[in-house]
Amino acid sequence: MQRLAEWTHGEKAVWNCIECTRIYSPRAKPTPQQVRAEVWMALIHGSRGLIYFVHEFKPAFKEAALLDDSEMLSAITAINRQIRKLAPVLNSPSIAGAALVHSSKPEAPIAVMFKRDRQAAYLFTVAMRNQAVRGVFQLKEVLPGAEVVEVLGESRRLALRNGGFSDDFEPYEPHLYRIAAK
Repeated sequence: MQRLAEWTHGEKAVWNCIECTRIYSPRAKPTPQQVRAEVWMALIHGSRGLIYFVHEFKPAFKEAALLDDSEMLSAITAINRQIRKLAPVLNSPSIAGAALVHSSKPEAPIAVMFKRDRQAAYLFTVAMRNQAVRGVFQLKEVLPGAEVVEVLGESRRLALRNGGFSDDFEPYEPHLYRIAAK
């Protein structure tokens, strides 16, 4: 995504394809967790749209193989539902430099994208390597009185102290945060 954005000098919308079937391998295929990570990596790095590659060529051609994979179909449906719900925020301008992150392993960075609307700040993050890490976040654009970080889709909350918080990431795991004013 970064190279595509650079090649267009930021002047064109960039979309990308997300593989979600076996394509040419009778055995190997992405997991729902891998697809979710790829989706959030793409969005955080500037993708303005997603195309899911749903075809399989081997062992036999299936034009819509995704429809035969109930686990993956369910995962992609959930991902798309979450993206649609967050679309007003995702389509708003990112605020560069509003969130800093320190990974517990420098060789395993955590990518971030910060956005705001009238009610809350949003921090979209994803671990970028196949390593578990702890991220320490410092926010510069917090709404007054904010004390709680809601982890979207995970039914958990973190304490916001002095504009910061920390969280653990599994390899390639995305976390989406909402920080509302009190």
